[in-house]
Amino acid sequence: MAVTQGDWAMGHISRRAMLAGTALTAGLARPAIARDVPLQVGTMLPFSGTYAALGENIFAALELAIAENGGKLGGRPVALIRLDDESDPAKAPANVNRLVERDNADVLVGTVHSGVVMALVQAAREHRIPLVIPNAGNVAATRDLCAPSVFRSSFSNWQPAYGMGRALAARGVKQAAWVTWDYAAGHESADGFRDGLRAGGAELTHTLTVPFPETNFQPVLAQIGGLGVEAVGAFFAGGGAIQFVKDYAASGLRDKIPLCGSGFLTEGVLKPQGAAADGIQTALHYGDGLDNPRNIAFRAAFKAKTGRDADVYAVQGYDAGQMLAAGLAGTQGDPVATQALAAAILATRIDSPRGAFTLSPSHNPVQTIWLREAKDGQNKVIGAAVKDLADPGTGCKMAGA
Repeated sequence: MAVTQGDWAMGHISRRAMLAGTALTAGLARPAIARDVPLQVGTMLPFSGTYAALGENIFAALELAIAENGGKLGGRPVALIRLDDESDPAKAPANVNRLVERDNADVLVGTVHSGVVMALVQAAREHRIPLVIPNAGNVAATRDLCAPSVFRSSFSNWQPAYGMGRALAARGVKQAAWVTWDYAAGHESADGFRDGLRAGGAELTHTLTVPFPETNFQPVLAQIGGLGVEAVGAFFAGGGAIQFVKDYAASGLRDKIPLCGSGFLTEGVLKPQGAAADGIQTALHYGDGLDNPRNIAFRAAFKAKTGRDADVYAVQGYDAGQMLAAGLAGTQGDPVATQALAAAILATRIDSPRGAFTLSPSHNPVQTIWLREAKDGQNKVIGAAVKDLADPGTGCKMAGA
């Protein structure tokens, strides 16, 4: 499927196109990959600015996964390339060109920001270079813009919110509202929340939006009391999530209409939210207190490596490494064998700290969405909101999707 004209300004990378085209030409034998030639893994992540901590955790966990695989992927030693994308979509095309053209990256891993990741998706689609997305949840990457070379180790924006909607409906809630910034991630999450409610016989009756990145929430808070809803779901992150949770409690709404949301409403921000977050339930594919051997071992290893506690971003980086290991094992270290690499990843059940998962035909995780409750500074898992949840993959035209 062609990329929509005008979506992003990035020229063709002819070297990669020729390599991929050669690999797919019927009847031509390709030379064997030298096993001692390092595999160049280009990581494009935020290493400065607002999302720097997220990028560092993803990168450290990716390193950990590779180290646990003997420092190799597909039998080849690995050279990790770090590139700071600064979470700036305007710089993304040039950064991707730098990784592919100057640094000769064989594989791409990135990124956090949904606007930035689209340049990576375009490169992966056009030039059949494998890309693993370790965070950005924009649904297009594994829907309309799906491709054999594009994989996600994280989530689609639809998935956590769907889980929250399902959990509310299972509790007996019949009508709920959604509050979010007026941008793609907020609207995609609203769709998931609506679909989750509907699946349980409930209804999303109102969606209230605030211009991004505005944090004056008083106008929408003033409307909530008169909506006649039994619960309010929300999608905010970072500073916006801190302010919204505090303002919601200060308005007196918390004790009247329970607040819940996609997991990023409280993920990584419980400390500054303080008592205002107590009791808030959210849904996400990871949470504190998951009691499985892989998670226990991973958290100990990540802590020993970094001195930090693992979070959902670390889990996603670790699983990006596990997915690459599975795919490249299936191609004997050849990243250009796109179809074989994809087949190997799709055939693997990833033993993740979040719980084992597989990939859908559109290359998005089929995973449990956990219900968490904020308590004592943790997002404690209290049960499964929905098991083995796949993103719908709407619009994906890839064979088998």
